[in-house]
Amino acid sequence: MTLIKSISGIRGTIGGAIGDNLTPLDLVKFISAYSKWLNSTEENKKLTVVVGRDARISGEMVNSIVVGTLMGCGIDVIDLGLATTPTTELAVQAYKADGGVILTASHNPKQWNALKLLNNKGEFINDAIGKSILEAAATDNYSYCSVDELGKVICRESFDKQHIDATLNMRLIDVEAIKSRKLKVVVDGVNSVGGVVIPQLLSEMGVEVVELNCEPSGEFAHNPEPLQENLVETCKAVVANGADMGIVVDPDVDRLALISEDGVMFGEEYTLVAIADYILGIEKGSTVSNLSSSRALRDVTVKHGCTYTASAVGEVNVVAEMKRTNAIVGGEGNGGIIYPESHYGRDSLIGVGLFLTAFVKSELKMSDYKKIFPQYVMSKNKVELTEGIDVDKILGAIIEEYKNEDINAIDGVKIDFEEGWVHLRKSNTEPIIRIYSESKSAEMAEDLANTIINKIKSLV
Repeated sequence: MTLIKSISGIRGTIGGAIGDNLTPLDLVKFISAYSKWLNSTEENKKLTVVVGRDARISGEMVNSIVVGTLMGCGIDVIDLGLATTPTTELAVQAYKADGGVILTASHNPKQWNALKLLNNKGEFINDAIGKSILEAAATDNYSYCSVDELGKVICRESFDKQHIDATLNMRLIDVEAIKSRKLKVVVDGVNSVGGVVIPQLLSEMGVEVVELNCEPSGEFAHNPEPLQENLVETCKAVVANGADMGIVVDPDVDRLALISEDGVMFGEEYTLVAIADYILGIEKGSTVSNLSSSRALRDVTVKHGCTYTASAVGEVNVVAEMKRTNAIVGGEGNGGIIYPESHYGRDSLIGVGLFLTAFVKSELKMSDYKKIFPQYVMSKNKVELTEGIDVDKILGAIIEEYKNEDINAIDGVKIDFEEGWVHLRKSNTEPIIRIYSESKSAEMAEDLANTIINKIKSLV
């Protein structure tokens, strides 16, 4: 069983011993620390926090404790019930709330749950704030409100319709063009909140929907991470139903994976690439993805005469770089789309609307549409380390070895070669170095990775 604390929140497995799992007492401590931080930012003001949750089996229990703890800290609550991560983020903005808590462990299996913490902009809290909350949670120095100062639940309403309407009204989402194509789409909602909101969105755009795993029971029909190896049956369903494509989301709907009409994965990396290509074809602007994302985004951006930059891994880092460069679109290679015209958060509803618009305007089949983009293959490896190994020293030696290449060291070490790239990052939770590589073929990507792996082994 596991409990992992990070700057943006806490996640863990349900049940078991306090401090080793995500137990009721751990939930109370962490929300109390978050509430203490919120109250420190605004004196003599009644605060409001939005709470939304995915459909996990533990969600109702976790929601009750989180809402009750916020009330005990004197904070009013807007309880959205079942809600996607981006829906909760948008609700914080719409209600002008002081913060938000999303109850989801994202793509983790059903025994997991987590708290994701938002600021008053509906964005994930930054590094400094996250650390201060973790420190406060470790002190057990909490003070709760008297009966006359308790918070209350001021609203229990879904925000799905508002999110769907906002998506349909996005300037670059052409609903009429999508309707005219008369698409048939298989939707795999992994039995969470995506199974509710994605079919509704598609229906509003005139799409015929074949629902697969769309009952929000929390009983995930397969490993909920939307990767090819977990979507074998979904890919078969696309072909069996004669669909134009398949749409797959993770349990909290901030990652968007697509399947071509022939049952082949479009590729998570290419969700962002296709959307960026469409947007940049209409208006010029910069783009951002993290260091471990495909070079294809850079290539597409340069093709349009625009500027691409890379951030450290993690949504909060991508958002910071997008704000710094005033990027018009960005995200991560895991299918996470960030479109600032809507909000600074990964949003699969926005992703669906923008992608379908780009796709129907291409007048191509999905399998042919994929071919118009730069073609790369990624390889993901790791090197296990023995206790006492100085990872920073190893990374420093790699930098020295390849100092004549294009190197980025803002998050581990990324080396850009002419034929591809390799990104090395030390894990925060395991004694390993993760090694991602990409090139024009699987063999070339593996060769790049193996060259670096052998170099690391020679230094250990």
